[in-house]
Amino acid sequence: MSTLTTALGTDRSRRLRAALTALLAVAVACGAPFYFAPFQVFQLTMVLLYAVALAGLNLLVGFGGQISLGHGAFFAAGAYSAAVMLDRYDTGHLATLPVAAAGCFLLGLGFGVPALRLRGLYLALVTLSFAVFLPSLLKRLEPVTGGSMGLTVDKLQPPAWSGLAEDQWMYFVVLTVAAVALLLARNLLRSRVGRALLAVRDNESAAEVMGVRLSLHKTLAFAWSAMFAGVAGCLYTWVIGFVSPDSFSFVLSITLLAGLVVGGLGSLYGPLLGAAFVMYVPSVSQDLSEAAPGVVFGLLIITVMFVAPTGLAGLPGRVLGAIARRLPRTSAAATATVLDRTPEAESAPDAEPESPPDAEPNSQAETRPSATLTPADPAVADAEPVGAPPRTEKD
Repeated sequence: MSTLTTALGTDRSRRLRAALTALLAVAVACGAPFYFAPFQVFQLTMVLLYAVALAGLNLLVGFGGQISLGHGAFFAAGAYSAAVMLDRYDTGHLATLPVAAAGCFLLGLGFGVPALRLRGLYLALVTLSFAVFLPSLLKRLEPVTGGSMGLTVDKLQPPAWSGLAEDQWMYFVVLTVAAVALLLARNLLRSRVGRALLAVRDNESAAEVMGVRLSLHKTLAFAWSAMFAGVAGCLYTWVIGFVSPDSFSFVLSITLLAGLVVGGLGSLYGPLLGAAFVMYVPSVSQDLSEAAPGVVFGLLIITVMFVAPTGLAGLPGRVLGAIARRLPRTSAAATATVLDRTPEAESAPDAEPESPPDAEPNSQAETRPSATLTPADPAVADAEPVGAPPRTEKD
């Protein structure tokens, strides 16, 4: 009964800490646009936008165990879906979001079918080829996509009743969509589909023996991942107001994958950390070295991988684990030191041992201190040794 009560108390305290952490995060997120400058608010908006795309990539790579170097192509598909609807058909901004999500979901579903027979480097090359040829295709479809010049659309404007500036309103809209997307990804991973994805990632043969349909869940992983990327691309169009083929080169796909690895594969908080890395590190690299920002960017990635091989999300756990491993050694050394300190060792070093109880002093000099005499003293020269025979006249 006591064990059950302890477990319930621990679970209740854990939920309380999670609720307090969530409330603190919401308070900080809601107060950020009123504290920072407009450009900094724009950067935070882009971080949330990239976090949605990385959450989808995390489903595929981190939890699904598959590799994709073409995630930027799904991002571009969502962005162009929203841009074409806004420019050609003059629809509302909110109407473009479900269309971009559904279209990219179907695109990922169709792309996942031929990818079932591929894995590893072969799958990576196929997805990379998709990211390479899509910008060229967008340039060829000039009547629809605007060609190399791209499309310019209106940004999402704040309503009059909000009293917010454009950057603040856009931040709160993207924050809401990002919160819903991250919550959806979290619930998806805790559902039956998420457990199946984890089983496929760990061991495909064992998962198939347990009744998991590999083809279905691998295809769904691509579809969900593409849907999240499409939503992020739609938000990109709302925030930037301009799309062009050069904005979605294969470098974007590699940058997204690098950001996810740096943030932490298979972690719920990895997409947020990876999105911050994707947003801020290139600008920092540009400030440090205008001649070779790519070199600084690469060195920063290598440094992070050496310091935190499991990503930034796993760095606190590694630090706490290292501290926990050192604590037992320290306590064991302290215990050994205490055991070695016996009462005899703790006694004063200059203390004289006591004489046995039956021992008797041999002389009176042993019982009390005697005066110190020097050979130069005349009394010493004429003194007779104690116990010596009496002197004779001859002596």
